[in-house]
Amino acid sequence: MVMRTHPFKCIVAALFLAVGFSLPVAAQESRLDELYQQLLEADEQSHARIEREIITQWERSGSPAMDLLLRRGKEALEDGQPDVAAEHFTALVDHAPDFAEGYFGRASAYYVLGMIGPALEDIRQALRLNPRHFEAMRGLASIMQELDRKEDARELYALILTINPQSAEAQQALDFLDVQLEGQAL
Repeated sequence: MVMRTHPFKCIVAALFLAVGFSLPVAAQESRLDELYQQLLEADEQSHARIEREIITQWERSGSPAMDLLLRRGKEALEDGQPDVAAEHFTALVDHAPDFAEGYFGRASAYYVLGMIGPALEDIRQALRLNPRHFEAMRGLASIMQELDRKEDARELYALILTINPQSAEAQQALDFLDVQLEGQAL
């Protein structure tokens, strides 16, 4: 006996699944938009809390298995094992290619391993997926400074401040670069 499924039922089921899976993503984006707005208006006391909340949102892949890979990669980096971290982040990127944190984590591991080219490529991908990722921008700015591309680094730090105006680290780096670039102009 062969069971036939009505095509309309398949379409409705597919639509239900697509909407069901997209709702958490839409809710997360909405929450991130709220947090970014709060970050623009934050004072020194609330800034760090809001920044941590944004990073926590970035780290939510929607999959416990992917979150575990991210956590293991971060732990390996903290434990001074960038090669192991890169393996975890590579597995994460392979299984969740639209999750910016996988690329950012792997970029961090590659950077520690001295693999600047692959680190830059992964930062590019992380920023393509999450254009407001101020931590990825900061990493890129740092690399630009090391490559003696001070003007590019300065632009990145200024961009970070448009997203995260209370970032003391970005402001200090920008001030430092302004002094260096001013000195070069003399």
